[in-house]
Amino acid sequence: MMVHKLDPLTDSRWPEFLQRHSRASIFHTRGWLQALQRTYGYDPVAFTTSASGTELSDAVVFCEIKSWLTGWRLVSLPFSDHCHPLASGEELKAILRFLHDHRGRDGDKYTEIRPVSEEGMFEDQLDFGVYEAFSLHAIDLRPSLETIYHNFHDSCVRRKIKKAEREKLTLESGNSQDLLHKFRHLLVLTRRRHKLPPQPASWFNNLVECLGDKLTIHLLSKDGAPAASIMTLSYKNSLVYKYGCSDARFHNLGGMPMLFWEAIQFGKQIGMEQFDLGRSALNDPGLIAFKSHLGAVASELKYYRDPAPRLKRVPSPPKLQWARQALARLPEPMLIGAGNLLYRHLG
Repeated sequence: MMVHKLDPLTDSRWPEFLQRHSRASIFHTRGWLQALQRTYGYDPVAFTTSASGTELSDAVVFCEIKSWLTGWRLVSLPFSDHCHPLASGEELKAILRFLHDHRGRDGDKYTEIRPVSEEGMFEDQLDFGVYEAFSLHAIDLRPSLETIYHNFHDSCVRRKIKKAEREKLTLESGNSQDLLHKFRHLLVLTRRRHKLPPQPASWFNNLVECLGDKLTIHLLSKDGAPAASIMTLSYKNSLVYKYGCSDARFHNLGGMPMLFWEAIQFGKQIGMEQFDLGRSALNDPGLIAFKSHLGAVASELKYYRDPAPRLKRVPSPPKLQWARQALARLPEPMLIGAGNLLYRHLG
């Protein structure tokens, strides 16, 4: 079975193929791929068993990451919670075999795939092994709003929503530059609090430009001061939570539960059937609990690499803690500069 290479940004078959395929997500779209390319210089590429000039029946999309710091590799897809292969059966096996046989010819260290579910796709692919595992949460938006609200945890979510209503937090939604500026301000505060550098401002500017109305910023303010915000992406019947940030001074006002409730209502209004809450690290029980308290159902999310990774070598806790403490103490321009420098190597 022949495997062919295509550019999803220029191949006229790509958008229509995504519309037809039931597993296509916002992360497969040209808008997302264009934002990755513009911000980080990653070149998107897809592999398929469909010959040029014929209708696309399958494909697996990647970005080529070429970093002098972290090496060269194919990732499907960087900075994307998941990117399910749009291929199955013998076609998927042929694509994976092709990638395995050609790995290393262009200097690639590994190939990484981030499927939503395994479904036996690596059954005969002994060279692929699990690299990382996460928890993936989603809320079914097909029931009534009353049912969804009833499924919220009483003290952890419903009471906090009522608190936010009493505090008269004001909501803004859209993707204007003013909203993006407020979101970015809260994001820098949040990343510093987590002892991590913020993503480049150009990443969010490019997301807004490339995704357009598919991207929505939901922001709550208290007396004119931005308090909390989340960014959602919409495609076909799925609403995706991608980023969240807040000002710690307003944490007791119930802003985050209110934002997710507002996003759910927004999703219902535009006809979404699922609210994808994204991945959570298995060592982050607080985030997992919060998503569960929203009534979300959890599933296992695994990332696979070829060659199968050995035991991951991570910095010892004291060294990692020292590095994060140092980041948290950087002046804001240097913290932002660290993010601008590092993220393109981390995809």
